[in-house]
Order: sequence, then structure tokens, then C-alpha cells
Amino acid sequence: MRNNYCKQTTLFKENQTRKEEVKTTKINDLNLLRWKDYDEVITDSLWVFDKRDRSGSHSAGAGYWGNFVPQIPRQMMLRFTKKGDWVLDAFLGSGTTLIECRRLGRNGIGIELNPEVVKKAEASVAKEPNSHTGGHTGHTVTTEIITADSRTADLKPILEKHSLNQVQLIILHPPYHDIIKFSDDDRDLSNATTTQDFLKMFGEVVENVTPYLERERYFALVIGDKYSNSEWVPLGFFCMQEVLKRGYLLKSIVVKNFEETRGKRNQKELWRYRALVGGFYIFKHEYIMIFKKK
Repeated sequence: MRNNYCKQTTLFKENQTRKEEVKTTKINDLNLLRWKDYDEVITDSLWVFDKRDRSGSHSAGAGYWGNFVPQIPRQMMLRFTKKGDWVLDAFLGSGTTLIECRRLGRNGIGIELNPEVVKKAEASVAKEPNSHTGGHTGHTVTTEIITADSRTADLKPILEKHSLNQVQLIILHPPYHDIIKFSDDDRDLSNATTTQDFLKMFGEVVENVTPYLERERYFALVIGDKYSNSEWVPLGFFCMQEVLKRGYLLKSIVVKNFEETRGKRNQKELWRYRALVGGFYIFKHEYIMIFKKK
């Protein structure tokens, strides 16, 4: 009996030790005492992905003009959210962020201007298994999509519906001005007449969504530059300034590669020739700018 008691006591102590060997922060579930175990989590400022994740429902969005790689929202959620937190994507597009929400056990809200794109996004997200529904996770993953202009969208009804005041992460992947025309809608940022008009519209989006983000939580902007009238337009840094004007700290700038866009597909040699003639370099990167709300 005594031996059994000793064994049980030892096991209890070991279990208690295991329970105590967890050190996380307010913003994610990463156990800092086991930081070497998180090979998937990137901490460098140069991201090179050889291809877009096309697994599961992401295959449906692979043909969408201007889609961004699922690895980006995945990394943002792993670093800056916990399971059960809420993520807002104000330029939802094909639904990439919400698909990753389902995979990682985060709740998500997406705003999309184009009703036809909304239908496709809803179908794609619905096809992704909701593996975190109930069960041992203790929460149900919820994803909501609203058809609206991100400059004026009112999220209070959705937040109140889920007994929320704010979200814990915002992700913005706006059009890179007029590089790709997404619609004929004047409210679409891709239809802005000038760079200044685009920045004004983008700033209005930031202004509108900022109150919905908790203080000291994170805001990720995915943006690239453009080349127009024989001049490089640093759209990324212009947008960065629009965010900084609205009560944020810049925490990091990540440079991510991309090899080919749909607009330049099958035109590699033509663009190389244009670059040699025009004295410029061909875009092979975009930015992921990470801010913290003061």
C-alpha cells in the first residue's frame, strides 16, 4: 500500500510540475519555456515562401486576383492571438483569413465590398472543416462575413451578437491601388483616381476599424508598391504613415517574396526587357507591416 501511495504521490508531483511548466503571454498561446519547439513560427523579417498553401479550401481562392498566401494570416494568428480570440479582416476577398481561423481555432469577421466575392468566400469557408467546434477545446469557432464598405462598416451588431466589445487582431490586405481592378464600384480602393485619393480612402478604413481593436493588440498590414509613369511609388510606406497617424506603434516590417502575379503571368521576358530599357527593377517583394495599438 505504501509503495502505491509513494508512486501516486510522485505522479501527482510530476503532473503538477508539468502543469506549472507553462509560460505564455497575453497575446498568444506559445509556451515560452518551450520556445525551441515552435519551428513553424517565423521570427525573421525576410519571408520566402516557395509556393502558396493550396490545401483544403484554399484551393478555391488560388485563382482569385490579388489573393494573399494563407501563410501570412496563419503566422499573424500564431504570434498575436490565442485560441478563442477574434480576428477582423477588412478586405476579406476569397476568405483566406477565415479559413485559417477555422484551422487555428480563432473566431473571425470578414468585410468584403463585392457581393459576388462574398458568395464565393462563404462557400469556401463553409467547406473548411471546423475542427475546433466544441470538443476538448471548450469553444466553438465562429466566422462571420458581412457585405459592406470597410470605410463605413458598422461592426457593433456582430460584436454585440457575440457579447463582444472588441477584437484581438486586425489584418488588412487592401488593393495595391490600381494594379488590379477588382470591380467598377467607386467605393473600391482599386478605383481611386490618384494615389492621394487611394491613401485618403485607405486612411478612412483604418479610422473606421481602429476602435474595434483592443488596446495593446496587433494590426497587420499586407501591402506592396507600384510602378507608374516611369516612377516607383512607395505605396507601402505611404500606407504605413496612414496607420501611424491613428495611434499605433510600428513593431516590425517584414519583406515577403513573390515570384509571379497574374498580371505578369507568361510575360517574364517582356518585363525583363522593360526593366532593362526603363532603368527599374521588377517587383519581387511585398510588405507585412505589424503595428501595436497604443
